[in-house]
Amino acid sequence: MLEALFWGAVGGFALIVGALAAMVRPVPSRITSLVMGFGAGVLISVLSHELTIESYERGGADVLSISMGLGALTFFGANILIARMGGGDRKRSQGQQAEGSGTAIVLGTVLDGIPESAVIGISLLGGDGVSTAVVAAIFISNIPESLSATTGLLASGRGRWGVLGMWGIVLVVSAVSSALGYGLLGNASQGLVGSIEGFAAGAILMMLADTMMPEAVQHGGNRTGLVTVAGFVLAFLLSQQ
Repeated sequence: MLEALFWGAVGGFALIVGALAAMVRPVPSRITSLVMGFGAGVLISVLSHELTIESYERGGADVLSISMGLGALTFFGANILIARMGGGDRKRSQGQQAEGSGTAIVLGTVLDGIPESAVIGISLLGGDGVSTAVVAAIFISNIPESLSATTGLLASGRGRWGVLGMWGIVLVVSAVSSALGYGLLGNASQGLVGSIEGFAAGAILMMLADTMMPEAVQHGGNRTGLVTVAGFVLAFLLSQQ
């Protein structure tokens, strides 16, 4: 469980990295969006070659279909609530977060991060060590999210230490989610583990389609597709190690 906690913290630490980068020097929205596109490609690869395949192998077509649907619907509903609270622009790269609620932005980031972090813990269940591709995907995708949100939070007048503290809370939640993903499912049936993997896959895919990819394309331009493919290939090669 300690190993899962550690790797979950590694993925969450990217939020601190992104926040510090935004505080040192403003990052152009185009760069942030291209990094977001690259991270989306990495996540898509992990979904394709790890989560959905493993969910199918553990539980079959019914488990995969139902669990992915539930994951997508859960994210859809929760995202609507968080948007109404003021966290709908948490991934925007031009400072729209300044008009939102800091609490809602943190809750939104937790919503994005819990299924990702749980997957880190699940990847350790096979006994072959953590999935490098999964950790890389989560780390890379967290950086632009923190970059963009920190820019908006600072613009709204929030102090730097307060912003870092907010990301620290998300880091802790990410680490705990990873540890729980490992600890609670260590003796679970293959069908249950497959359901959790499918649920996480559905939630992550919904997040990609609903927030990450639209933002990346809007401000990253026609190069977004290229960096997305690059991220996909990198994650695939890492998964084959």
